[in-house]
Amino acid sequence: MLIAALATQLPSATAAPTTASVQQEVNRLRTLAATKFEAANEAKIKVGMLQKETSILKVKELMAQNERDEASNILARMAIDQYKSDGFSQGFGLLFSRDPSKYLSDASILEMVGKKYSSSIRKFASAQQRLEASQLVVGDKTALLQAQQKRLNAEVLSARAALTKAEKILSSMKKEDRVRLARAEKAREKKIFTSSKKYASSYKGDNTRGSIALKYALRQIGDIYVWAAAGPTRWDCSGLTMRAFQQAGVSLPHSSRIQINYGKSVSYKSLKPGDLLFYGKPISHVSIYTGGGKMVQAPRPGKKVEVVPFTLRFGYKPFVGARRL
Repeated sequence: MLIAALATQLPSATAAPTTASVQQEVNRLRTLAATKFEAANEAKIKVGMLQKETSILKVKELMAQNERDEASNILARMAIDQYKSDGFSQGFGLLFSRDPSKYLSDASILEMVGKKYSSSIRKFASAQQRLEASQLVVGDKTALLQAQQKRLNAEVLSARAALTKAEKILSSMKKEDRVRLARAEKAREKKIFTSSKKYASSYKGDNTRGSIALKYALRQIGDIYVWAAAGPTRWDCSGLTMRAFQQAGVSLPHSSRIQINYGKSVSYKSLKPGDLLFYGKPISHVSIYTGGGKMVQAPRPGKKVEVVPFTLRFGYKPFVGARRL
């Protein structure tokens, strides 16, 4: 039974797991899922960037191919002209050569075709080199794209595995324990929702970018967490911050790990409403400071957008920095 197995993982390993310890483990797994989902967000952005780069490079490769083919056709016509003027062997040697540039690099052949054709020979050789270089770059980018796609898939599978494990733990509980756990969680979430709505309704703010973003985020109180969602009623942590700052005219990527590179760094002792707060090593969570020692966030699966106390540790994730946009 999963509950029995859980007893070896939870703090009270010598006794049967309590509903509190089960809830703690379920929360840990859901938070782990959110961490993996944020890693997937970063990978997803990188996949998109690599796809664009690869598409552009493939267009350049096609242009290089066409340029090389045009130069090759010129050399073929040279071979025919040479055949008509000087005979079969040398002209058709050029025409049927797998690499006309190598064939024509022979000193006697160059002397034969003379200066009249030297520019065409150089053009072919240069086009061939550009094509080969382009093919190598496309190959490298394609390999990177495949590796990043593989990483994205792995992060998503890992996140879903954590959620599945959490659900199995819950379903393995006795019905009365499961009901009691669900009731306690519902009461706890209702209390958070009520205090969050109260805070949101009292916030006035100003016309600064941070304040505009914060007011938008506070209007989403009670919306559920869904990975990769960025509104209008479902959010993950970086989706919420991305969309909130979009209202203030700031463009952010949908990734907490990349968002930390935007704006300027500020000390947690100098925080102002609207500052972004980042957690985890590597970064896997972002929220918005509301002022008054609180922050608004879309925390993890099973939770909703909420206002909670700002802390230097969000679960097992340490606070790693703040940015002002």
